[in-house]
Amino acid sequence: MAKDFLRSAQITLTTLEGVPGRTVVEHLGLVQGSTVRAKHIGRDIAAGLKNIVGGELRGYTELLQDARQEATDRMVQEATRLGANAVVNVRFATSSLTQGAAELFVYGTAVRVE
Repeated sequence: MAKDFLRSAQITLTTLEGVPGRTVVEHLGLVQGSTVRAKHIGRDIAAGLKNIVGGELRGYTELLQDARQEATDRMVQEATRLGANAVVNVRFATSSLTQGAAELFVYGTAVRVE
């Protein structure tokens, strides 16, 4: 995350153990979200050409940004169902599931803060 905390649909997300200036009054448990994405043949061709000349692989950057957003949205939905107004200790992880497909996983602790 670019900032220590941000707001998403009435839920504060932070990589910190708490929300600055607020008090955690209830821990609601672990929340998570994930998505599995496969590479796209068009992006693979473009990436192969970029590897020759150098530079950012924009197709993959966009793919990862979309995956992060989708996984985060799913985590926020779960936190909302639990009645949370914040998720603390947010972390991202990735894993390769098969050649050409990877999971992006986000998790944190759903809390209520005042």
